[in-house]
This record gives sequence, C-alpha cells and structure tokens, in this order.
Amino acid sequence: MANRSEIVARARRFRTNFEAAGAVLVEPPLLQPAEALLDLYGEDIRARAYVTSDALRGEQMLRPDFTVPVVQMHMQQGAEPARYTYAGEVFRRQEQDPDRANEYMQVGYEVFDRAKPAVSDAEVFALMTLQLRNLPVRAICGDIGILKAAVQGLNTTEVRKEALLRHIWRPRRFKFLLDRFAGRVALPESRAKILSTEGRLTGTAPEIGKRRSADIDARVDILRADAAAPLIADHEVAALEALLAVRETVPFAIEQMRDIAVDLPAILPSLDLMDDRVNAMRARGIDVDTLEFEASYGRTSMEYYDGFVFGLYAIGRPDLPAIALGGRYDALTRQLGQGSEIPAVGGVLRPDLILTLEEETA
Repeated sequence: MANRSEIVARARRFRTNFEAAGAVLVEPPLLQPAEALLDLYGEDIRARAYVTSDALRGEQMLRPDFTVPVVQMHMQQGAEPARYTYAGEVFRRQEQDPDRANEYMQVGYEVFDRAKPAVSDAEVFALMTLQLRNLPVRAICGDIGILKAAVQGLNTTEVRKEALLRHIWRPRRFKFLLDRFAGRVALPESRAKILSTEGRLTGTAPEIGKRRSADIDARVDILRADAAAPLIADHEVAALEALLAVRETVPFAIEQMRDIAVDLPAILPSLDLMDDRVNAMRARGIDVDTLEFEASYGRTSMEYYDGFVFGLYAIGRPDLPAIALGGRYDALTRQLGQGSEIPAVGGVLRPDLILTLEEETA
C-alpha cells in the first residue's frame, strides 16, 4: 500500500498535468462554512460530513469535496472562461463501510466556459482518462439532464414534476412516487381520509409545534389538488421506465433513447446535446463506440450534478470506489451565483487508488 509521501508526490504530478492543460491552481481552506454550503451537497454527503461549531464563525465542516468551494470562489470573483486545479485531502465519515478511508487525497480539474459545454465535457473526460491510460479501468457515463428533461416533459402537474425531480437522486423514492402518480399504489389510509374531508382541518384546536395553521391548510390544499389531478398516462410511465433502464454502449444507447423519445419528445434537445458531446469526444480520440452509457448512472451521487456524469472503475476490483469521477453542475453555479450562472463541468482523481492499482498490475 502506498504511503502518504508517495500519494502526495503523485497528486502533485497530476496537478502539474492539469496546470499544463491551462488550469490555475487554487487551494480552498480545509474548514468550510457548513451552514452556507452543506445543503448543496445532498443527503449522502450531508450525512457523512464532519461538522463542528465555532463561536465566531458558526458551524464549520471539514472539506468533504473541492467542487462546491471552487464554484463559490469562481462565482464571487472569477473571470471567464476559467480552468482550475487543486490537490488536497477531503473528509467523509464512513459508518456504512468502515473499510473505506474517511480521509483521502483528491486532485481535480474544473472548467467554467459558456462557449461550447459539450466540448468542455469532452475535455474533462479525456483529461481524466488520459491520466489512467495504462491502468485496467472501465469508464461509465450517463446524463442526468436527459432524465430531468424526461420528467419535465411529463403531462402532469408542476407539483408532481417537482416531487419527481427532487427525488431523482433517490431511486427507490422516485419509483414510489412515479407508481403513486400513475395509480399503481394507493394513498395511505390516513392521508386518504384527510383528503376526503372538506373544509379547513385547523382552527378547532390550539396550535402545537412550529407549523402554523395557515401552513398546514396550504399544504392540505396542495395535496387535495394533487389527489384530484389525472394520473400520468401508462405510455409515459412505460417510456420513462424504459429510459431509466437504458444500459448500452453509447451509439446503441442513443439509438434506444431516440426510439423512446417518440413517447417522451422533451428529451430530444438533450439527446442533440449528447450527440455534440460524442462528436467532441471522438475529436479527442475517445473510443465512443465501446464507451458504456447507463441512463441511471449518477443517481446516487452528489445532487449538484445535473448533466453529463462519468466514473472510471478498477476492472476486477468491485470493492474499490471510483478511481475518477465527475460531471456537469450548471445549476450549482446558479445557486451560488445568486441568479447568474455559467456552464461548468469537472472531475476528480484518487491518487491513492491509482497507486494501489499500479502496484497490483506491476
């Protein structure tokens, strides 16, 4: 197993490679403001962040990743276009898998560029795969943007669409909601009883807890309107489920998804963007014909990804996490930019895992 000095040396080498590709070195602080940033990470990282309290600065957390603080920095003072690189430790609790490290080194490359997002996607992916070119790894990619477009194009209420979009990263909850909105599962008896009652439910008893009567009544009105809305059509549900099940090499995946677009036409613009990305990858020498695509890939990752996503995994070592991963996070720049935004994509490498693979294949 590689020691710390070897890991640091390899991280510096990767960082130098990224600087040679045009990136500016940045060094986000080890301690980050938890209150401002923690909600941006999604449930998985929130549950695994190391959080502490500071009398002057409020809640602080040990850096769980670099992307969010880099985006925050760029949206406050960065010029455009921009490329950044970094190298350093991140910290995540691992109660569910104690064999995994809770402190490890990341080296990353982030691109902020309005000109051609598909070209930026290809740039980041190609640069990451280049660093691993001599290792036994397999690449998988997906596109959260296609799934979001499919949900946004459903012939149903905005409330239902928002609920499905919020739970794209929680596959089991997403499926439950889809089944409920399609009439496959019944409402819980307690909720059905409430929704069948006319008039206001509050006002006959004192308020207890933090929720006010007006908030409760407003929520009940939303639930009643949802219960009265038509079900999502069977052909749309079947098409969405077929989309989620797409798992092929890129050319065949695109062919399948264009067939599915007959029932989900809202995904066509996203598929056109995918075609642009594929062409940009080919131009950079990526063998797209053998590249694996999974429509559901990335749905259990950090919630700030909203477009192209990818990961590279060790062949024959399913016990190891991703050697490299990344994706597009345009919406995150909008959240941290207070309304302004810029297309952005990035990726990170794990030098410790790379050294482990090198030792095993030597």
